[in-house]
Amino acid sequence: MCGICGVVSRNRVGELDLRPMIDAQRHRGPDDSGEWFDDCCRLGHSRLSIIDLSAAGRQPLSNKDGSIWITYNGEIYNFQQLRKELEDFGYKFRTRTDTEVIVHAYERWGLDCLKRLRGMFAFAIWDAPKKRLVLARDRTGKKPLFYTRQGNRFLFASELQALLVDRTVSREINPSAIDAYLSWGYVPAPGTAFKHISKLPPAHYLTLDLTDAGLETHVEGYWSLEYQPKLDLSEAEAAEMLREKLTEAVRLRMISDVPLGAFLSGGIDSTIVVGLMAGLSEQPVKTFSIGFQEAAYNELVHARRVADKWGTDHHEFIVEPDALAILPLLVRHYGEPYADSSAVPTF
Repeated sequence: MCGICGVVSRNRVGELDLRPMIDAQRHRGPDDSGEWFDDCCRLGHSRLSIIDLSAAGRQPLSNKDGSIWITYNGEIYNFQQLRKELEDFGYKFRTRTDTEVIVHAYERWGLDCLKRLRGMFAFAIWDAPKKRLVLARDRTGKKPLFYTRQGNRFLFASELQALLVDRTVSREINPSAIDAYLSWGYVPAPGTAFKHISKLPPAHYLTLDLTDAGLETHVEGYWSLEYQPKLDLSEAEAAEMLREKLTEAVRLRMISDVPLGAFLSGGIDSTIVVGLMAGLSEQPVKTFSIGFQEAAYNELVHARRVADKWGTDHHEFIVEPDALAILPLLVRHYGEPYADSSAVPTF
């Protein structure tokens, strides 16, 4: 998890202080932080190092001639395949990061690169020759991305609180968000609790072009779920296909330069993931389980059974969440109403 933020303006941004926005998201990336700017754009980043832990992986990161810059949060699971394809086209890489793969993929395929990315991501690319900002979000919206326009300035960030540190950003409440929250328990994209702040919807990109007329924005989807073709499979064939898909998904997510672990509840989902990780790993999988004093909510016995089955390096923790004590922190990080009570023990 990393934090990204930035400002684009027709006025010079070199004098703007992006540090408060970066610091507001420091918890998302405690390993490092960085900034880059030119006359029109300033990008910020808080880094949590996962792939290529060296200084070469620092962000914001650019292409060879410095015409394309990116600040990025996420993981591209097929980055090694894309890197090989781009190398065959003649692109040279300075790092082992998936970040640089996105930069060169954008150089090669433009916005169509989004259709090639498999992973969870939110990123901003500044295309200096075109004076264009591109924001993009993964297909299911796993990584957050918020933005707002304030006169001649356009601001974006991973979290609402990073935008709100700028006191010029409007805090006017969005009445329709209250209705959405009371109906569904959350505020769906593109809305937020604030009238003049938006979420970029999942599977969408936004382009912001600096023109003589001002700031021109365009939001468009790049993917939607397809229900074709229909498959005629036996139960055994469907089970085998599901196993293959899940195994591939887990394998791709195990590519990392830091130790891996699994959150094990003992339920169906985490049990399947841990079982597949155990089959793919040469070392015992590290598993972590959370228990509660109340027997009705404590599932440690189920998690322990799965850990024993797969011989994991298992760790258990008993927590006694004080909902009232952590509520201010939850409000700060979510930034808007959210009604899923699992947020309390997960935090």
